[in-house]
Amino acid sequence: MTDTARSTSDTQFPMPPAGFQTPEQEQVAKGVDVAPADELALEDINPLNANLFAEDRYHRYFERLRNEDPIHFNEIETAGRYWSVTTADDIKAVEGDWETYSSASGITLGLRGADRTAVGAQTSAFIAMDPPQQREQRLTVTPAVRPQNLANVEPLIRERTIDVLESLPEGETFDWVETVSIELTTRMLATLFDFPFEDRRKLARWSDIVFAIPEPGGVIESHEQRHLELMECVAYFSKLWEERRENPGNDLVSMLVHGEATKHGSAMDHLGNLLLLIVGGNDTTRNTMSGSVYGLNTFPEQYDKLTANPELIRNMVQEVIRWQTPLAYMRRTATRDTELGGKQIKKNDQLLMWYLSANRDANLFTDPDRIDIERANADQHLSFGYGVHRCMGLRLAEMQLRILWEEILERFERINVEAEPTRTLSSFVHGYATLPVTVTRK
Repeated sequence: MTDTARSTSDTQFPMPPAGFQTPEQEQVAKGVDVAPADELALEDINPLNANLFAEDRYHRYFERLRNEDPIHFNEIETAGRYWSVTTADDIKAVEGDWETYSSASGITLGLRGADRTAVGAQTSAFIAMDPPQQREQRLTVTPAVRPQNLANVEPLIRERTIDVLESLPEGETFDWVETVSIELTTRMLATLFDFPFEDRRKLARWSDIVFAIPEPGGVIESHEQRHLELMECVAYFSKLWEERRENPGNDLVSMLVHGEATKHGSAMDHLGNLLLLIVGGNDTTRNTMSGSVYGLNTFPEQYDKLTANPELIRNMVQEVIRWQTPLAYMRRTATRDTELGGKQIKKNDQLLMWYLSANRDANLFTDPDRIDIERANADQHLSFGYGVHRCMGLRLAEMQLRILWEEILERFERINVEAEPTRTLSSFVHGYATLPVTVTRK
């Protein structure tokens, strides 16, 4: 038996104790912040509640925090002390000082004390590392998204985009998320991983369950279900890992198998990096694809402007990424006592950098709640992060969105949203579960 196979079979994926709730679940269960933002005392505002995002009610909570308490303290039983960092300048200050604000303890709100290791999402991945280890592992897979490689895959992305758009029904309502956004992103991920094309929807499923909140009828119903399905992911990729060890290609799996900084990792290390790449490649692009359709319908004068002048597509892509912000926050952990914005941060305090709030910061963006596809500084958004952890695949995401809208404008008069979307129950992944639309062809 190989080392990889042995470590896979022996690995116990981290499991929470019976009856456990994540900090996010705790807030949902307790109904914290259910009251309108203006009815709450400032100290009672806690933007972690996933219901605020599923119901699209988070905006005023963050507006109050930006204006009244931009570095805002909360403490709950399961997670302990944590701060919400809500303005662009403060987030850049945190992201830019990785020695004081570390990623090594995880990127989502964790559990108090030693129990933090029980969170299934906290597998070892280079996004949850600090330099120099983070830099070494990140560089292993960077060639996949370098400009030359992107230029090579652009014709394939366009071909697959055309194929999906040409298959859309006219005159009947369908779900844009399922039919277009998920399909296009899984096709791209399958290409990057050289993953069996017929099984590509597994990639979207594994991405969905990593941060899903267990609930009856939800994406997952229990932590045990998440555990079982992610162990399927481990087993599947372990087979690919062994295949690429003997027959390497130019795909992400081969790069991780043969990279000096990654090839000796355990099965769980491999899973951590693979899930990072899957989630990063899926959530950002998929939810912005959906958000672009919903956003341009929300501001139809901007849709008209885009239709009249397709040259605006590139800037529209930046603006929609800002407006949507597909990942709402990332976490850092203080390595020492420090001060941030006049607040005393203690060693081991967690800090949630709310990108979703920073992208609506009126000190950076004029009239930030509106889409303006001619916004001069749209590319200053923080949706891809800032500093050493800035998203390595951002140019690929931008290219996919640009190609999508080039081909949409080529063949459709309009994509019309027929009803409000259902949104993801999560304060981390800011996305759409369904988006009913119709299309009118030219």
